[in-house]
Amino acid sequence: MSDPASFKDLETIFARILNLALTLGGITAFIMLIVGGFRFLTSSGDPKQTQAAGQTITMAIVGLLVAIGSWFILGLLGNLTGLDLTTFSLTGD
Repeated sequence: MSDPASFKDLETIFARILNLALTLGGITAFIMLIVGGFRFLTSSGDPKQTQAAGQTITMAIVGLLVAIGSWFILGLLGNLTGLDLTTFSLTGD
């Protein structure tokens, strides 16, 4: 028979969800940075396409900075509360 759920289990679930969201956000920002760069290279000097590519790159950088900032905030919250929110483990260790 398994042990009943505890607050430690909630910490693990919360940490996994946040780490997955931050990882996916970082990957998405990186992919959008590549897409924006490709769009910029293939714009052939068209001002509208160049501007759209620049906006894509800008938003990708902003998204990446938000993901990194979120990671640092989680680290700060972990230090203040004693919870380990920045460790990702699929095994539950």
